[in-house]
This record gives sequence, structure tokens and C-alpha cells, in this order.
Amino acid sequence: MDTLTLIIANKKYSSWSMRPWLFLKHHQIPFTEVYIPLNAANSRERVREYSPTGLVPVLKHGELTVWESLAILEYLAELYPNTHAWPSDRRARALARSVSSEMHAGFINLRTNLTTNVTARYQWQDCGETVVADIARIEAIWAQCRRDFGKNGPWLFGEFSIADAMFAPVATRFRTYNVPISATSRAYVETVHQLPAFKLWYEGALQETDVVPAYEYSHWQRIKN
Repeated sequence: MDTLTLIIANKKYSSWSMRPWLFLKHHQIPFTEVYIPLNAANSRERVREYSPTGLVPVLKHGELTVWESLAILEYLAELYPNTHAWPSDRRARALARSVSSEMHAGFINLRTNLTTNVTARYQWQDCGETVVADIARIEAIWAQCRRDFGKNGPWLFGEFSIADAMFAPVATRFRTYNVPISATSRAYVETVHQLPAFKLWYEGALQETDVVPAYEYSHWQRIKN
């Protein structure tokens, strides 16, 4: 089989890169990592050497190029069916696909106001009704998945799935910004942060020296880690 190559940006900031990376690492699927920092002067041009969009992540598999996080995860699910990337139950699988697509396309207010920065910690502050609404919807999704299909493990559908890869960056945002959430949500956030694959991602983020000012909120009160 041809070698998989995953092109990513900063582990500190790139939520989209995190999703397929976690999936690959969690399932111990061999791949080559190509790192292109967001703040490089020619980063878009360098990514375009791999993808027509100039955006990360990108998966190269031989002559095949797959871009967009969810498309990459779907491709990996087909390539490695033993990963059980989607729940086996039809109803659970339908819900998992629905919430994963909702995550992929939605929550713009949360994305804009609570950007990913896995190594930072801030004191929570009011971000307005639209952000609170996004947070409430995410909590409702997590609660529904855990209640209806999460009895056999700590993940949204019991076992780690594509849905968890899609929501993992949100879990990091909730911790970064000290978001007030329910006990159920806090438990899920902790599950994500205890995932060995995420710990590897976090260690990599700590080693990065590139700083992107847009992802560093100087007006938020910083909490020591």
C-alpha cells in the first residue's frame, strides 16, 4: 500500500489538522507528517503544492489527493474498515454522521470568538448570546449522543469514532477558555484530553515556537497552566 502523507499546520492552532491526525495516531496507522506553519510567508503556496485549495489538512495517498477533514476521515474509514470509524448501529451511525457534518459546517460564532489554542488558558468572559447558543447546542449534542449511544465507553458513541475526531478541537476550546459547562460535558472534555493520541498532539504543540497573533487573545485574562 502507498504511504499516507498528511499535510498539517500548527498543532497549537490548527483544529482542522487535529481531526485526521488524531484518528491516524489513535488507530496507529502509519503516515508521514508534513508541517507547514500558518504564519509562514509562503504557507498558502506551499500547501498548494499538495492541494488545490491551499488549505490544510490534506491527505496524499499515492497519486490521490483528499482535502477537507471530514472527507479525509471518510476516506480513512473506507481504507481501514477495522477501525470501526462509524458506529455499527444504523441509528447511531446516522446520528454520528449528522452531528459530524453539523460540526464541520456550523458553529461559526464559536469558531470566530474562541479560536483554537491548545496550550493557552484564559479566564472565561462573556462572548455574547450567539457564542453561548453555539456552546449550548454542542452540549446538547454531546448529551444526546452519550445518553442514547454512549453506554459502552467514554466517547460520544461508546467507542472512539469520527464524531469524536470532529469534536475534539471543541473540547480543547472549552478547556482553553474555561467555558462553564455541565458535568457531562466536563467528563467528555477530560476524555479527549486523556486520549494518548491527543497527548502526543499537545506535546508537539508545546514544542512549537511559531506564534500567530490572531490566535493569541491578549485582551483575555491568561491563567497559568
